[in-house]
Amino acid sequence: QILPLLLALPLTRTCTPALQFLRYRGKINIQRPKEPHYERARVVAVTQPRYPEPPKSKTCFQTRAERTQQQLENPYNDIIAREVRNWLDHSKLVAIFHLNSITADEVFRVRVQLHKQNLHLKSYGRKIIGQAVEGTRYEAIMPLFHSNHCIVFSPDQQRVSSLLRITRKVPQMILIGGIVDETLLSRNELMAYAQMPGLQAAQAQLVQTLNQAAGHLVQQLQAHQNSLVQVLDVHAKSADQDTAATPKEQ
Repeated sequence: QILPLLLALPLTRTCTPALQFLRYRGKINIQRPKEPHYERARVVAVTQPRYPEPPKSKTCFQTRAERTQQQLENPYNDIIAREVRNWLDHSKLVAIFHLNSITADEVFRVRVQLHKQNLHLKSYGRKIIGQAVEGTRYEAIMPLFHSNHCIVFSPDQQRVSSLLRITRKVPQMILIGGIVDETLLSRNELMAYAQMPGLQAAQAQLVQTLNQAAGHLVQQLQAHQNSLVQVLDVHAKSADQDTAATPKEQ
């Protein structure tokens, strides 16, 4: 009975709404998010947890003084320091250079040229050099090692002119000072020392000067004797002439 009634009702039109999704917001910036609203920012600030601060007297990090006190001595530095001390003791020429920006290839070329002239180019840290010269007669050279540097050693002190001739072609190496025969010299003194003659020439000049002084002294000591001999000789000749002329007159 219900089915015929339903079939007798007029049909109703059903409408289904059309759904269209629209996005009006841009991309969300995660790195620089937009500041929240005042009310929300206040709620976030109030709800943030607060932890008790640890006491400042106790910290898990060591202080600088504690780290330096607990720093262990490296035995390798002692070996290098002994090597530097050995170079200083057995070298008659030590030249100290300030080293500007320079490539490794240029340093290698300079090292080869110096090695051909019996000059040895070395480079050490300031701490190692301080450990090597501490309490020795070389302690006065420590102020020369405040920046990047290199050292040239040689067992022959007559190689100063060769050293200056080679390093003059390398403007990155600036001569500061040096040690010659256990004497600390400045840059100008080293350049003046290079202009001096060699050891053999200086010895020959010294011997010549001493011989001239000795010869002049002997000449002055014998001057009066020679003059007396000459006077007596003239007097004897005049006396002989008088005696030879007297018998003829008779």
